[in-house]
Amino acid sequence: MLSVLLVDDDPLVRAGLKTILSAADDLRVVGEAGDGAEAITAVAEHRPDVVLMDVRMPGLNGIDATARITVLRNPPQVIVLTTFHLDEYVFGALRAGASGFLLKDTPPTDIIRAVRLVAAGEAMLSPSVTRTLIERFGADPTAPRRTAAKKAVRGLSEREREVAAEVAQGRSNAEIAARLYMSEATVKSHVSRVMAKLGAANRVQVALTARDAELA
Repeated sequence: MLSVLLVDDDPLVRAGLKTILSAADDLRVVGEAGDGAEAITAVAEHRPDVVLMDVRMPGLNGIDATARITVLRNPPQVIVLTTFHLDEYVFGALRAGASGFLLKDTPPTDIIRAVRLVAAGEAMLSPSVTRTLIERFGADPTAPRRTAAKKAVRGLSEREREVAAEVAQGRSNAEIAARLYMSEATVKSHVSRVMAKLGAANRVQVALTARDAELA
């Protein structure tokens, strides 16, 4: 059973998400919060596996709340919610450690699938969404983070660089395995090592670093 915390300043949105998630036998909503500050308290109280986090909220917004939650010991996975396809705040949330994002009009079955994927450590962003996000909000070539990214990937082996480049394209472990002629277990092992070497909290951060370093 996967536990989920809902964070949104609109009670109707929380009610709708709760109804959607309750339809899945393996998902359980353990708490709700109306802003970022309440979310941090609720995470400490309920220890959820996944947090569905609204971006724009009064008081502490979803980006700052995500940044504080993802540095906790054994933090939950965070999926940010937005009503905008390319809300500039979403990129900040991904940088802060969120595992991905969902539009609030995402079909119920896709919301359930996203929660399961993120809880399992998989990528929940589709390839097109990953590429669009990174390309839309990519850093200026002279930005310090691009220099830092290039320095960070020097510690990767050639195979790990190849895997990181595939992750940056939004591909799943199965897709990477097929493209690079290795087993899914091997891909998963490579991804774990890449995350550790880059200090990345999740696959999305690997993708962003790989893009900044021009691996993809």
